[in-house]
Amino acid sequence: MAETGKSLPKSIVDEFRTLSTANVSDALDRLGIRGGCEGISAVIPGAKAVGLAFTVRYAPVGTQPKDVGDYVDLAEPGDIIVIDNAGRTYCTVWGDLLTLAAVKRGIAGTVIDGVCRDVHRIAELQYPIFTKGKFMVTGKDRVQLEATREPVSISNVRVRQGDLVMGDESGVVVVPQERVQEILTTANEIESKERQIEKELEKGSTLRDARRKFGYHTLQRPRA
Repeated sequence: MAETGKSLPKSIVDEFRTLSTANVSDALDRLGIRGGCEGISAVIPGAKAVGLAFTVRYAPVGTQPKDVGDYVDLAEPGDIIVIDNAGRTYCTVWGDLLTLAAVKRGIAGTVIDGVCRDVHRIAELQYPIFTKGKFMVTGKDRVQLEATREPVSISNVRVRQGDLVMGDESGVVVVPQERVQEILTTANEIESKERQIEKELEKGSTLRDARRKFGYHTLQRPRA
């Protein structure tokens, strides 16, 4: 059965755009939530995307292959398309036509537990996409669309329809929708402490003293 999330206020999504995945990852650590998607990285330099997950899952073709799907037409502007291709690197599930369709539809970005192709088009359109790599071999007749709007796995991190997804040049993190405000508050606190440490360093402080003053080594630890 599909698991659908409610929409989050735009103001919350906008606040996450001011943060880095590193700050959010530290907040997740403090709250005991697994959210960092190992091995997923930006395809083009400077990519950043924040939005709600539109989930897609692929499976190997059966005896009667189905098509790879036109799910992009179902996603809403501002969504991030999150594709579970089980980490497959032998065939792609994203190329130039999907990139163009996503841009035209106002999709915020794409995350793939797998690979993409047509990187020249991704770069030309400056479309934020985060994958496990690049490979030109088509997914047609190798994998088929299995489900949309259902829970998926990205590098062993569970992603549900409507969870908040954030990607930048450091990688991708997933924020469970029901914990989003708590994680945002914690990430903002951590970001503020790190900016204070930077100011101390600019004033001539040693790294050791600046970190100690603002409790750097405990920022990501659970609170009692």
